[in-house]
Amino acid sequence: MRLLGNILWHIPFLGFLNAIASYLLGLLLTITVVAAPIGLGLMEYGKFLFAPFSYSMVSKSDLNMDQNILWQSYSILVMIIYLPIGLILAIVGFFQAISLACTIVGIPVAIVVIKSLGTYLNPVGKVCVPVIVVEELDRKKAQDEIDKYTK
Repeated sequence: MRLLGNILWHIPFLGFLNAIASYLLGLLLTITVVAAPIGLGLMEYGKFLFAPFSYSMVSKSDLNMDQNILWQSYSILVMIIYLPIGLILAIVGFFQAISLACTIVGIPVAIVVIKSLGTYLNPVGKVCVPVIVVEELDRKKAQDEIDKYTK
């Protein structure tokens, strides 16, 4: 089913163009060094868009990935500057998802756009991981919640 969704994303809706554009924009921003945190996030987002039904975007903090304190501070500063642009992209993405959901064939693509809204708003500190990893993270969180109530 995921393969069918990925094919539907690429063939009639030209999702690969979105993926290539996001990845190249991220590469350009990373080369400028000043906007490197946003560029790295957009490159991860581009990887996500190549197979959006097989991958998901997850925060590095959810994966317990350590980062340098200086890099985190700089990322927050750059993210504050990027926030108005991200807000505009998220609003445009929301309206795009609503218009796509008006057709039966567009509903799966609308789901991809909805999944992307958080990354549009804040690409900094996000990683593209397989859906299986996300399912395992959710299972562990649920188990931790159960453990709180049973102890």
